Parts: sequence; structure tokens; C-alpha cells
Amino acid sequence: MEENFDILDEKGNYIGKTESRKVCHKTGLYHKAVAVFIINSKNQVLLQKRSANKRMWPNTWDVTAGGHVLAGEFGFEAIIREIKEELGLDINKEDITFIGSAISTSEKKDIIANHFNEFYIINRDVDETKLKLQEDEVSEVKWIDKDEIIERVKNNYDGITDKEGCWEYLVKYYEWLDKK
Repeated sequence: MEENFDILDEKGNYIGKTESRKVCHKTGLYHKAVAVFIINSKNQVLLQKRSANKRMWPNTWDVTAGGHVLAGEFGFEAIIREIKEELGLDINKEDITFIGSAISTSEKKDIIANHFNEFYIINRDVDETKLKLQEDEVSEVKWIDKDEIIERVKNNYDGITDKEGCWEYLVKYYEWLDKK
């Protein structure tokens, strides 16, 4: 089934149109995307390794879950859907904390991804061995210590996706936690 997205202008305003993923990524139309980090009681973040067949960032460690916001959907709804699809994990709106947003542009191969991104945190202890991974999206998951992920971000995204904004918001969230 072809996914359709709400089309946004350069300021993030909905312009009253929807378009397919294919058209958005071929022509660079702005649309919404979401990313979520699950952080456990040890302050570790759960990362997923993108499958080898992904068109962007194959075999690279990434956010816990994420994806596009479908037409008519809110960001938190996309997070709930994506976590269920990618990890088989049930969450609800009350589990999710919004931490920020950013605009990003990524051009890789024949994809022009112009996104208005929303970033979220879920604080939860999860047994990663019991997750049901969506094999065409996710090849594995693992917990990473706070200091290691901060070092990777500061080290030019060493071994992780170079998605603009999301990792910086994770670092900012960790800094905020340290000040509490």
C-alpha cells in the first residue's frame, strides 16, 4: 500500500495537499517525520540497526524507532504506530515525551528527504530479547550507554546515522537530565 503524506511549505505549514512517498522523495516536497528514543532506568538508549535492504543508511545504527507521519496523523500517533511495527512494542500517548523538532534535508541516491522532524523520548525498561523486530526494517537492537552515544554524536556520528537534529536533541535531553 502506497503511503501518503501531508505536504508542508518551507515553514512547516500544511498546504491542504497530500502526496505519495514516491513523489515526495522524488521532488523534495516537505513532509513530517518522527524519531523516538527509549531510555531505560540505567540511562541507556535502545538503538536499532537498520536492515541491509534499506535505501538510506543500510546496516547503520539508528534511533529506537522512527518514520514518516502519514496524512492526517499526529506525530505521537506515528510514534505509537512505528514502535509497534518495528519492534512489536505497545505504547500509548502517556508514555511519550516530546523533546524538540528540526528541519532536515537529506539527499542520498535518488531520494530527496525534506522533513519537519519531531523527536520524542520514552522512559521504559524493555527486554530487547523479547522484541518482535520487523525484519525488512530492523536487523537487531541493543542498549548503548549514555556516554558512548554522546561520544559517537560528537565524533561525527561514528557508527550511527547522520540524521540532522535527532541525535543533538538526545544529547540535549541527557544534559538536561544531568542538571536535574
